[in-house]
Amino acid sequence: MDIERSGSLDNQWKKISGLLRAEFGEAAYRSWLKPMTLHGQREGKVTLTVPTRFMRDWVMAHYADRMSALWGSENPAVLAVDVVVHRDETPPQCGLHSVKAPALRFAAPANGASKNGTPTNRMPANGTAVNGTAARLDVAEMPESTIASGDDLSAPLDQRFSFDNFVVGKPNEFAYAAARRVADAAKVSFNPLFLYGGVGLGKTHLMHAIAWYIRERYPARKVVYLSAEKFMYHFIRALREQNTVNFKEQFRSVDVLMIDDVQFISGKDSTQEEFFHTFNTLVDQGRQIVLSADKSPSDLEGIQDRLKSRLNNGLVADIHATTYELRLGILQSKAERMGLVIPRKVMEFLAQRISSNVRELEGALNRVVAHAQLIGREISVETAQDVLHDLLRANDRRVTIDEIQKQVAAHFNIRIADMSSARRARAVARPRQVAMYLAKQLTSRSLPEIGRKFGGRDHTTVMHAVRKVEELRAQDAAFAEDLELLRRMLQG
Repeated sequence: MDIERSGSLDNQWKKISGLLRAEFGEAAYRSWLKPMTLHGQREGKVTLTVPTRFMRDWVMAHYADRMSALWGSENPAVLAVDVVVHRDETPPQCGLHSVKAPALRFAAPANGASKNGTPTNRMPANGTAVNGTAARLDVAEMPESTIASGDDLSAPLDQRFSFDNFVVGKPNEFAYAAARRVADAAKVSFNPLFLYGGVGLGKTHLMHAIAWYIRERYPARKVVYLSAEKFMYHFIRALREQNTVNFKEQFRSVDVLMIDDVQFISGKDSTQEEFFHTFNTLVDQGRQIVLSADKSPSDLEGIQDRLKSRLNNGLVADIHATTYELRLGILQSKAERMGLVIPRKVMEFLAQRISSNVRELEGALNRVVAHAQLIGREISVETAQDVLHDLLRANDRRVTIDEIQKQVAAHFNIRIADMSSARRARAVARPRQVAMYLAKQLTSRSLPEIGRKFGGRDHTTVMHAVRKVEELRAQDAAFAEDLELLRRMLQG
């Protein structure tokens, strides 16, 4: 069709792009707005092109209203704005295949979409964020012939999760250094990189940071980041539609494959089979793989032994529970990013009392700040205690390994020092195993962390203790009663 082009239209688009950039920020602009190209105008309708279907849907859901309003203010003759997928206009920064799509008119954002273009966050269960969550495409409603592009496969990244915003301390310095090395390396240095640790300790933050860094520094590299659950979803859909060839091509042609929460494919034998072959293909081609889970590869239950072996073949990096110093540093960093001056005593109070995970810690600071701004009260330790009374009570009830060792030692009439000693006498070894079992059940500590608290023992020793106590619990009713008594005493 005849598309009217004019210098004035180009100037209008440049001005509107600048306004969008200033309003939504540099990260959102680079990810979603900069790739758009002005195609032309006809009969009062402006046409923009984007490289992928996913980008088209995302722009429509998050920037449509504002863009239409800005263009209407700039040029009243523009009555509508259409966006189309045009693969040849601008190559995507990362992707596999893309498909032509019909033009769609901008509509109001879907329910739950962010008003400012920032991905909706999953809080606080695991997202953190984490992962920003895009307005999801209902894949079941797509034509069977549709092939997902790289952007369709990859989950959107949270712009807050960069290396610059990651606070480094002793508990996470090794994982951080490994993540930086993978992001910087032109060639694979260790494959895969396997990050593991408890909830809210920064695994997803590092995953997003790696993806952001590679996309910004090496835009030609194809990066796909998604959850293990999403990988399984794509695989099941490919099976249902008898389209596994396309599935294999999509996932085996990326440069960097990043899968979060690998533990969710436990027990899914078919998915593990496909993941195993995808893993081997990418490693053989020298492509990078980055994975995360809540446990080390050896401790993942329901995972095939050959897959565990592959996962252990790379670099396994544990993110430990935060220390007081690290928590204080995280609060200070967050306050600086928010542009707020928080009294030192308040941050010290939060760092001391909320030790479970980073997500809960940052959420507590958000609550205190929001309360102060909305009610007009000064931020102080007293107001923090008032606002966070429920959270503080929950943290006070959390059991520590030290408390478990003390209670178990008293119950079995042994010394606390025996918990960390090398003695193997049954009178000492059995209570030690019980304490390890309770530490696994009642705390969020990882197996290596528990082992370190018991005289520097290996995580496999803790695993053996847990299995042994579970066996005795099932076989010996009196032992099971003792175990339940100890549990109630610790939790009460």
